[in-house]
Amino acid sequence: MPAWVDQGVAEYARRMPRDMPVEWLDIPPAKRGSATPEQYREQEAEAIKAKLRDKDYVIALDIAGKGVSTELIAKRFARWQMRGDRVSIVIGGPDGLHLQILKSAKERWSLGQITLPHPLVRVILAEQLYRAWSVQVGHPYHRGG
Repeated sequence: MPAWVDQGVAEYARRMPRDMPVEWLDIPPAKRGSATPEQYREQEAEAIKAKLRDKDYVIALDIAGKGVSTELIAKRFARWQMRGDRVSIVIGGPDGLHLQILKSAKERWSLGQITLPHPLVRVILAEQLYRAWSVQVGHPYHRGG
């Protein structure tokens, strides 16, 4: 990842409470060549599945998913804490996520109808996780309506 992405993600991870660590796992995109986008998604899906645990609560980021708000993420955050869930939020590569990842996810979230580069999504997601925590605990960081 570019340094600005690592710096942004690290800043929001640093702000999270110790009992709610956020871990970022990188899956390198499939090497591009003469394969089809579907073949690339399939290769990446295998690498993603290798990183997930059977009991993970998987959320796939997908432009066709349910639109989410900070408040919805905060509500989910509280539920995950109460249940002790290990949550894995999956960001797709340049060709998106394979259907098997999308189908196996418990939820599919959309960050909007625009296409965002996945490095930028990391920073946005890191900030939203911190913001969701701040909503949940009444921290003044979140001043939105």
